[in-house]
Amino acid sequence: MPSGKKAPAVKLVSIPANPAPAGASAGTIVTPDGVTLRYARFAPPPGRKGTVCLFQGRAEFIEKYFEVARDLYDRGFAVATLDFRGQGLSERAVRNSRKGHARRFSDYLIDLETFVKEVVLPDCPPPFFALGQGMGATVLIESAARGHRWFDRMVLASPMIDVAQRPLLGAAAPLTRALRLLGLGRLYVPGGSASTSASEPFAGNPLTSDPVRHARTAAVLEAEPTLAVAAPTVAWADAAYRTMAAMQRPSYAGRLRQPMLLIAAGRDELVSTAAIERFGTHLRAGSHLIVPGAMHDLMMEQEPIRKLFWAAFDAFVPGTPLYG
Repeated sequence: MPSGKKAPAVKLVSIPANPAPAGASAGTIVTPDGVTLRYARFAPPPGRKGTVCLFQGRAEFIEKYFEVARDLYDRGFAVATLDFRGQGLSERAVRNSRKGHARRFSDYLIDLETFVKEVVLPDCPPPFFALGQGMGATVLIESAARGHRWFDRMVLASPMIDVAQRPLLGAAAPLTRALRLLGLGRLYVPGGSASTSASEPFAGNPLTSDPVRHARTAAVLEAEPTLAVAAPTVAWADAAYRTMAAMQRPSYAGRLRQPMLLIAAGRDELVSTAAIERFGTHLRAGSHLIVPGAMHDLMMEQEPIRKLFWAAFDAFVPGTPLYG
């Protein structure tokens, strides 16, 4: 590790409301550009069927997905996951650790490749599948676009292909580009602050309609505040807009050869459901569906919505039972 950098803690935060799954272990890896990342592995059940690699969304962390790891265990899978750089207990990029900062989205591809080569391939049972949420789903799509085929199939929940349409948002991309060119890339985006969406009141939140799961995430952050990430920086937003612009080109989806299933949320207020649908119609080796009534965090939604999500996962990933 480069001198002067503090290593992230190698631990998993387990609380009564959100206990770590049995057989969990955590460790760290260092990327070629010197960033220390935290990862976790969850042991498979007897008669294992392979490994699902879980890639979280912006501002998320391993502990938020303990329930999902148990869901996958019940389906016969080992699970491997990581905190992307700048998130969870991985190394943060700026002194104010609350800021969601990234210089470019290709940095996340470095995290993905390091994780696959140093954790997944040597230590996890094949075959390998990927499950991504939000930003993590976008990173997986970008990796596939660059020709990587580490995973037999990908299930991508609420991928960030375009932002949801809101008043005045059309000016956001050129504004963040201008602010970054002025050297203001490490500032919060206009209107952003140090507060986290998970710690805000349940009413009006854009992530989930499930109050219990919303409160559970808040309880984890209360137990370990260093997990929290607040609003993104100007640089992160600029990198995100540029990545999404590339993904919306007509030829982008059509040249992908990675089998993938895109699952969009019908009530998503963060990413564009319509953009996911358009992208899905151009896939040659994939498909898409929309879960009516769901908000952005499909895996953190109410149980009837989660059942629809897992039914789609079971139908797409080989070897899983079709749960009723």
